[in-house]
Amino acid sequence: MDSFLKRLYNSHQDCPTCIHPGEVTTFFDAILGALFPGLCKVTFESEAVFSDYLEKIKRQLEEIIINSRGHSGLDANQLATQFFNKLSVVYDYLTEDAEAMNESDPAAKSSEEVIRIYPGFYAIAAYRLAHEMHLLGLQGIPRIITEYTHGKTGIDIHPAARIGRHFSIDHGTGVVIGETAVIGNHVKLYQGVTLGALSVEKKDAEKKRHPTVEDRVIVYSGATILGGQTTIGHDSIIGGNVWLTRSVPANSKIYYQSKMSEEETQGLDTVIIKAESK
Repeated sequence: MDSFLKRLYNSHQDCPTCIHPGEVTTFFDAILGALFPGLCKVTFESEAVFSDYLEKIKRQLEEIIINSRGHSGLDANQLATQFFNKLSVVYDYLTEDAEAMNESDPAAKSSEEVIRIYPGFYAIAAYRLAHEMHLLGLQGIPRIITEYTHGKTGIDIHPAARIGRHFSIDHGTGVVIGETAVIGNHVKLYQGVTLGALSVEKKDAEKKRHPTVEDRVIVYSGATILGGQTTIGHDSIIGGNVWLTRSVPANSKIYYQSKMSEEETQGLDTVIIKAESK
């Protein structure tokens, strides 16, 4: 027991200022609230007070960078400044995402409602902010943010994925978007969609392992699309529960269709996959 206690103590000594994940998630909630009033826990008496609030959040990020492993020698102030300079771009993207969800969901009453209560928007917001951190070379911090929202929403988006504008996730539970996935503009995913890898071998870590989804594609619930060489052509529709490991051309409609008549398929689930041009 004494040797075990010593091992634990030494591990703490090796990480005297290791950042706690809670500090990162607190920062994320604060910056999201600064961007969208409906998600903010505080009010501001003046523009000057709001400016001071943003500066406080920026200092939080600097401290997080300083205290995170793997960032020694980096200029925390410069990185935090670069991140904050990108907020206007992120805000524009997220505003479009909220509009996309509102426009495509008959149950949505407004973009403001989407921002306040939709888990899909919350997960996309986490991704877009974490992605900017990833592009700055920050390690660990972006993953803490996206895993935090993964736990809250059931939507798993890797911060290194590349996602275009006007992106929509409806319902969202069970959506998985892998590290090397590429998604175009005006794409909509429903719950349970997986954009995953064919291989989980560690040796493939540097390869493109996840699919590419081009512009204006809709992927319905439960569909699984795997492989780094798999491309879903633009303006395609992927039906529910479809399993794809190869590319499909633009303007395709992919869905399951029974091979037999309704009477013959009673009690059976034998299906084929059928592709047709829209």
